[in-house]
Order: sequence, then structure tokens, then C-alpha cells
Amino acid sequence: MSKYLDAFANAFMGTLDWTWKSILFEVPWYNNYFYGLIVISLFVWGLEIAFPWRKNQKIFRKDFWLDAFYMFFNFFAFAIVISGVYEMLGLLFGEFNITAKSFALINMSSWPMWAQLLVFFVILDFVQWFTHVLLHRYEFLWQFHKVHHSVKEMGFAAHLRYHWMENVLYKPLKTFGVMLIGGFEPEQAYIVHFVTIAIGHLNHANIKLSWGVFKYILNNPVMHLYHHAYNLPEGRYGMNYGISLSLWDYIFKTDYVPEDSGTIEIGFKGDDKFPQDFVGQNLYGFVKKRQ
Repeated sequence: MSKYLDAFANAFMGTLDWTWKSILFEVPWYNNYFYGLIVISLFVWGLEIAFPWRKNQKIFRKDFWLDAFYMFFNFFAFAIVISGVYEMLGLLFGEFNITAKSFALINMSSWPMWAQLLVFFVILDFVQWFTHVLLHRYEFLWQFHKVHHSVKEMGFAAHLRYHWMENVLYKPLKTFGVMLIGGFEPEQAYIVHFVTIAIGHLNHANIKLSWGVFKYILNNPVMHLYHHAYNLPEGRYGMNYGISLSLWDYIFKTDYVPEDSGTIEIGFKGDDKFPQDFVGQNLYGFVKKRQ
């Protein structure tokens, strides 16, 4: 047991130290996810201010500061805590001889880096699309995902407004996805990280962007707004599940964009009774009476 506790402590302190060094600019710029998130957020927020889709929406929209808090909590505070848990799980898997190569379907070690990054990006995006479907399909998981759908005015920071329990589901499945591609060297994985953050921010931003013909490949604010629609097609648990890519929704027939005015009501039935504060929202799936 002591080795697991030591692993937890070492990973926890290591992640905490890395985050602190990031704040102090003591890590390479391309690995500085703290300021990377800030720069991307300010850039997309600037686009919202300069080119607002919904003209009557305020710059500091409803729940702007709550969503900003969620951004840093989910990306840094919670990541620090959960890092120790994943290190312990890594040790446990090691005892059963489960390694990163155990489930590898392809070996990319000889591929050019751009090809490795592209496959890495596509596989991770599909895993997240599939996980997102599960969050809508199963009632237990939906209770936690309601946090993200409780947004009533869309803006870039809504991207990272989600219950920490979602990480408990997403992270292991993403790890499994990475294990499918043997030989991947993650030194340049920061490129995928920043690209996905930028696309996710844009998808939630108050700007009208649909990428033209590329809308069938890349997710966009018009498509994602309808993912948050209060009224969905009858019999559907959700639509437009894409994270970075819209491709999966068109392949699996879960796409839905009936118009592009940007004026639809967003949320879910019963959201008027949903907690409005961070603590209440994060306790909801565990203790609140489900609606």
C-alpha cells in the first residue's frame, strides 16, 4: 500500500510543481498550458466582442465569471488532485502486465510526426465523441453532464464548464485510445492540446462561424449551439455530439442544424430548478433529487 501512496504523493506534488512553474514562466512556452489557456481565451473573447453573433448578449454574459472559474478548476486544480489517482492506477495495471503497448493496433514509430499527430487527434476526438454520446444516453451520466448544459447564454468559457465527474469517464477512455496507437512519441502532443482548446472555445463562442464546406469535418459554433438546444427532435437524447470534428455526427446521422439565426433557447427541461452556484452544481448528481 505504501508504494501506491508514494506514487500518489509524487504525482500530486509533481503536477502541482509543474503548474506553479508554469505560472512563473519556468517551463517551455509550448508546454505552458496555464498561459496557453489564457491567451486562447482572450483571443476568442476578443472575437466575440468584435464580431458578436447575438448582438444583444452582453460582453460579460450570464455566468461569465462562474464559467471562467470552471476553466481553471477543471484544467488545473482538479488535474492536480486526479494526477495522483492515475499514477496509482498505472502501478496497478503494471502488476497485471498491462502496458501502453498492450492494446496497440498500429505502430506509428516510423511515421512522420505530422501523421502521428493527425492520427492521435482523430482517435482521441472519436473517443470523446463516443463518450459524449454516453453522457447523454444514460441517465446517471446525464445528471453530471447537466452542469455543462445549464449554460443559458453561450460564450467561449462555457467550453470548460463541466462536472469534474466527466473527467473520471473521459480520461480513462482517452488513455485507452492512445494505447491503440503504438510507437507514438508525445513530445509534440501540445500541438493537439492547443488546437482542441481553440476549437472548443470557438464552438461555444458568441460568433457565427461554420467553416463553409469544411463544416462537414470541423465542429463549429452554429452546429454546437444546436447541441445545447432546449428543444430537441422528438425521441432524441441529443444531437451534434462532436468535440473538435463534426465528421462523426454526419457519419452516424446525429447531425442537426435546422437554421442558423443563433436565437434559439438553450438549456434543458427543468433547468430553472438547477443550482446556480459551483458547489450546488457539483453536488447535484450525487445528492439532489433528479428532475
